[in-house]
Amino acid sequence: MAWKVAWRVLVDGQDATDGMRPHLISVTVTDKDGTASDTCSLEFDDSGGQISLPRDGAKVQVYLDGVLVFSGTVDSVRSSGTRGGGRTLSVGAKGFDAKGKTKEPQSHHMDDATLQQFLDEAAAKAGLSGIQIDPAFANIKRDYWSADAESFLHIGQTLARELNATFKIRDDKAVLAQRGQGTSAVGGAMPTVVGIVGQNVISWSIAPITSRRKFAKTSVRYFDRASASFKSMVVETGIVGADAVNEVRSAAADEDQARAIGEGRKTEGEREGGEGSVELNLAVEAQAEGTFILSGARPGVDGTYRIVSVVKKADRGGGSTTLLELKQPGGGAGADDRPAEANITQTDEGFALPAHETLG
Repeated sequence: MAWKVAWRVLVDGQDATDGMRPHLISVTVTDKDGTASDTCSLEFDDSGGQISLPRDGAKVQVYLDGVLVFSGTVDSVRSSGTRGGGRTLSVGAKGFDAKGKTKEPQSHHMDDATLQQFLDEAAAKAGLSGIQIDPAFANIKRDYWSADAESFLHIGQTLARELNATFKIRDDKAVLAQRGQGTSAVGGAMPTVVGIVGQNVISWSIAPITSRRKFAKTSVRYFDRASASFKSMVVETGIVGADAVNEVRSAAADEDQARAIGEGRKTEGEREGGEGSVELNLAVEAQAEGTFILSGARPGVDGTYRIVSVVKKADRGGGSTTLLELKQPGGGAGADDRPAEANITQTDEGFALPAHETLG
């Protein structure tokens, strides 16, 4: 079968496309927000065991339609087969070398420093070339930063949860970026993907309204050294209609950390206002934290969403798709502004459609 999408694979800087072409079955690339690493899977037809195993730690770059969609390191190789069927070889890669010093425990501290200064030192100790921190976080200054037998991975993941940020390591550089703003760690706009029902949208399943994570306020306890007592920092979320207060269980070290945690929970609440997924024809430009615009589904569902994960898949049978996981509805999503006669109305007996509307 012929491929209908152009692809290219480089291994340790050498173009391996021609050698792979007779055997490659599919390419799957996953990009997620949060603390997960980018991953890639290359599946080969391994009948007769003719495929050579790749070198552990080999550098891999994958292009689809001329766009670099993955860069990382070979992490695993799995052979599969059945007595009456064929054999396949699946080569998995991660966005960084999992055998490196990023998982090595560190023990050091820094006084009266910014987050950028602290993480610069931690990244250097992890063998990385550096870390790019969002301007909203880079200048956070605290009296004391410490790593107590924690790996760089653990440090980054802890801070990402605290600040509601995205932490990733790609090749030899780390990133700590704001979530929900549609921008990269350097402040540039992330790509926007447009989905139009009847054109490039294959399927969708979206709940533009979810209330489970909506709070009116976030309250964070912290220790105030001046008064030698615990106090609370309250951050208003601004979410309309919410009444509950989100009480953070763990105590912060000081007022500044409490405020940062509160602001992080605020942006998390905005992000969790809706959720869903959309499958599209291959969209190579899609990235986690980018913006997705949906149109043609229905009023209240059409609008903008934040992309939280992307799965790009292509196979030699001709298919090539992009699966998006979505959150943070906006731009009209979650609100049906049509005239009242077009909407379901509530009566004493329950819900009813207008006289000219039926469900069957």
